Amino acid sequence: MPQTRPTAEPVGDFLASIDGDRRRADAQAVCALMREVSGVEPAMWGPSIVGFGRQPYRTADGREHEWFAIGLSPRKQALTLYGLTYDGSHADLLGRLGPHTTGKGCLYLKRMSDVDDDALRELIERAWTANHHPA
Repeated sequence: MPQTRPTAEPVGDFLASIDGDRRRADAQAVCALMREVSGVEPAMWGPSIVGFGRQPYRTADGREHEWFAIGLSPRKQALTLYGLTYDGSHADLLGRLGPHTTGKGCLYLKRMSDVDDDALRELIERAWTANHHPA
């Protein structure tokens, strides 16, 4: 993902273009929550990721790139949240969150209506605190 960079595309336009009322509403709700928690405006990273803040990211080859601190992407299979969990972290909150799956650094949610809002907010708060590196 190091080739993914911030763009000038308006986040609101991207979110409004999401197919499906529920998928669009879920993405807009998570974006609003991330904006509220972080206190910063989101930016598009590539054509389909909404990112907040900045952090250095080191790839396996040792090169450092700029990446966002937290983010989301409304993928067809699930709403993908970036930066919220790594290598089994935050098991206490994930246990309360509701139906989800995780990847290496991603959290996948099918429906926001099934998610514990307080647990999600705390996950975002922890991730923002841990990942954001102001310039």
